[in-house]
Parts: sequence; C-alpha cells; structure tokens
Amino acid sequence: MAAKNTRGDRPRFPPLQRAQIVALACLEPVARGLHITHWSREDLASQVVADGIVPAISARTIGRILDAVDLQPHRTRYWRTSRLDARFKERAEKVLWCYTQAERLARRGIWVVCADEMPNRQVLERVPLRRGIPGSIEQREFDYIRHGTVNILNFLVVHTGEMEAVCLETNDADHYVPALKQFRRKHHHLQGIYLVHDGGPSHISQTTMDYFATCCGWWRPRLTPARASWLDQAELLNHAFDLRYLKRGSWESRTAYVDHVMSSWPEYNRRYAHPFEWTWTNQKMRIWYAEHAK
Repeated sequence: MAAKNTRGDRPRFPPLQRAQIVALACLEPVARGLHITHWSREDLASQVVADGIVPAISARTIGRILDAVDLQPHRTRYWRTSRLDARFKERAEKVLWCYTQAERLARRGIWVVCADEMPNRQVLERVPLRRGIPGSIEQREFDYIRHGTVNILNFLVVHTGEMEAVCLETNDADHYVPALKQFRRKHHHLQGIYLVHDGGPSHISQTTMDYFATCCGWWRPRLTPARASWLDQAELLNHAFDLRYLKRGSWESRTAYVDHVMSSWPEYNRRYAHPFEWTWTNQKMRIWYAEHAK
C-alpha cells in the first residue's frame, strides 16, 4: 500500500514500488498482453494498478517517478548500425583526422569541408497561417498545395561553422559536379579542400571520380564509412538549417522556395554559424571500435 504523506494528501510511494513501476515501464506492452506499441503515462498508471503494484496512482505521479530516473517510454530515437570492419576503421580515421586538424589546415590555406544533400524537399503552401498570440499558439492549415520538390546541397566549412547552399535540379552526379566546380571557383585562392561526404550515388559515381582526377589533388575526398553518414558534420548543419529556416515555412511556388533558401544561408552564417563541438577523436573511436567490432 502507498504511504500517506503527513504534509498533504498526495501519496508517497516507497522505493520498492517505484522500482516496480520503473521495471514495468522498461517492458514492452506486449509483455502484459497489450497490443499498444509503447507506454503512455496514462497506460502505465492503469497497468500499475492492474498489476497490483499500488491501489491507485495518477499519470502525473507516474511522470514524476519516471522523470526521476530519466526514463521516457513515450519517446524514441533512430540509430543506424554501422558495419564495423577494417574499411570502417580506415575511413573513420581519415575523417576524424580532418576534424582534429581543421584549424591547423585552415592556417595553411587548406579547408575541411563537409557536404550533404537535403533531397526531395517538398515545397508546400499552407494558407491561412495564424500567428501565435498570448493565450493561443500558432495555427497552421492542415491541408496544403504541393509545388514540387527541391534538392538542397549544403557545404559546411568545419573550422568556422559557416555554410553555403546550392539548389540542385536533380540529386545526381551530373548536378553534383557542377556544384563542386562552382565552389572551387569561388574559393580558388585556397590550396585545397578535404571534402567529407557520404557514399551516396552522386558522390561515388564515375563522373565524380573523373572530375576529382582532373583537379590535381585540390579536392581531397574523404568518404564516411558505409552506414555511418553520421560522421559527416554536414548532417548537423542540415538539422540546424532545417529547424530555423524550412520546417514551418509556406511557399507559393518552387521558385519562391529556392529564393528563400538562397537568401537564408547567408543569414544563417551571420546569426548562428559556429564550429560544431565535435568530441569524438580517433583515440575514442579506436577504443569504441575495439569494444564493439567483435
């Protein structure tokens, strides 16, 4: 039975009951014969009573107990399992070396640049949109008009955190290579660039490889390991840019969307750009690799 708090009517649950509640929250609902995919606080409160752990408990109290142990069964996060082989280690070492040496290389006129696409971004128009006012959050029309898609290619300069964006007609090598050429023309004063990108089709195509071969080492591509594109810092940039400039927008045409992107990335540089805090060094990676590559 739950003990009564002498300072009020709120029940106080002893450690054993709290531990049983946490243990239940760590189980999948199917373990209790349920077909729901995950626990809500309300579901847990009902099940805790049904299991006889306590005679009564509120969803709010369940929330406080779970918060105390930093357990959030209502939330989920994706991860991607990398292929931990010799190629993973080799590619990861080259990428992480670039991040560690980015500032030193920049002083020599060599940049570390990460590239990543935001492909097939839908251009959606939602009207009307009611802005938030005191007592009422922003409201958006659920229905929308679709105006096609846009492919955004983002370049991240690692040592400054600044970005450059290009909108591609198609996400393929025939459009990726011209974007690389344009970037090189703009930064022709540099001695070279270590280019970190994933193993996407446009990045490893013969067209792209042939272009790199003609550059006399100016471009120094570094591929992230297979199924480990999270080693590309440009993915962090994509998230930051999307959150601030794209997520809640409404555009009346594809042209308007492209114009917005091209006006937004210079503003991002002025307001938000800074080097991402990257703490995963080669030393840490090798320790992690030794523990998991079995």
